[in-house]
Amino acid sequence: MPSRTVRPHLRLLLETLRPSPAYIVSRSMDVLAWNPGGLALYAGLEDWPLKQRNIARYLFLHPASRGLFPDWDNQIRGCVARLRAQAGTAPDAPDLTNLVGELLLKSPDFAKLWERYDVTGRKPIRKTFHHPHVGTLSLSAQSMTLEGTPGQRLGVYVAEPGSPDYDAMLLLDLTAHESAAHAAARNETPPGAQP
Repeated sequence: MPSRTVRPHLRLLLETLRPSPAYIVSRSMDVLAWNPGGLALYAGLEDWPLKQRNIARYLFLHPASRGLFPDWDNQIRGCVARLRAQAGTAPDAPDLTNLVGELLLKSPDFAKLWERYDVTGRKPIRKTFHHPHVGTLSLSAQSMTLEGTPGQRLGVYVAEPGSPDYDAMLLLDLTAHESAAHAAARNETPPGAQP
């Protein structure tokens, strides 16, 4: 199973990308590290234990997911297709087989889509979020492979400075950062920390 360790310089990179929401995921979409907005963008994901935080699991099993994405059907189709593509390169990988098995058992939507055998590695360039704390924001998305890692990818969302989307993104970063500071003051695990 690939390492869940994220190198310190990559954690620093996440911080330097603020206020843009950014995170690092494993090949099976486990959320391994994030900046404040990167975690807060997926409303409610921070409520899950660190090792349960996974984009695919969130899309199919978190109750906030359907309301967060106005194009939820497209989001889940793309997610399943990307998992299919990963499974094609490593069909017996425990991280992938465990996640797929869990989603097959817990989500009829996932099971239906998994049977279609669609394969793709592409994501939408723009995503719209109906975020419960900052309202609607449309952000440009970019995902890139991180060299020298076991299949880790960096996901970053950006908006044009001065636009309403940028203002909402800035508010998301600020409120998420304040929440993280309050959690740290209460001796809870800070965002981005490994267990």
